[in-house]
Amino acid sequence: MSMRYTEVFNSIPYLLQGVGTTLEITIYALFLGAFFGLLLALARVYGGNISRRFAILYSRIIRSLPLLVILFLLFYLGTEVINFSEFQAVILALAIHTSAYQSEIFRGSIQSISKGQMEAALALGMSKTQGIFTIILPQALRRAIPYWGNEASIVLKDSSFAYVLGVLEILRRGEFVIARTGQALITYIIVGIIYLILTSILTKCLSIGERKFRIPGL
Repeated sequence: MSMRYTEVFNSIPYLLQGVGTTLEITIYALFLGAFFGLLLALARVYGGNISRRFAILYSRIIRSLPLLVILFLLFYLGTEVINFSEFQAVILALAIHTSAYQSEIFRGSIQSISKGQMEAALALGMSKTQGIFTIILPQALRRAIPYWGNEASIVLKDSSFAYVLGVLEILRRGEFVIARTGQALITYIIVGIIYLILTSILTKCLSIGERKFRIPGL
């Protein structure tokens, strides 16, 4: 038994090799989701009737679907129609899923800015687009950081769903260690600790960013 535990502990470097893949999935999905989420939020707040309805419908549908369903839909779409890899399917599925939640975060932060600021921008001769990108968004994005940080932690943990498609991230490597050693409990504990450390580091970095970019007086 002790020899098997030793084998599990000796496999920690192998597990850590999956950290890079996990972070790569998280970063691509998070920022791709942020881009589309921000577009959806702007459509909700400043868009016309059609774009506003689309953004609302998109958000409701995606937030109603389990991430695993979105993942399998994109995987089979990719293998049968579009032809993209499992890795790309994971990133796109996570990006689509998080974009719906990030759109709500950005929408709330945009609407928290006083309407009088946009009115003042228009009164100064700015166009609506200039007012959005020079007055509203710089403040709204700073206000969104704490809530965006929570979503970033969720995306990091949800990246573990990549294991169902065979992507060699942390959890998938853990499955291989279990198959070789037969020690599921200790392996999952180690995998959990790795995720805990990654999430803690991410949360700490975002907390530093929140303090740095906080709007004075708020």
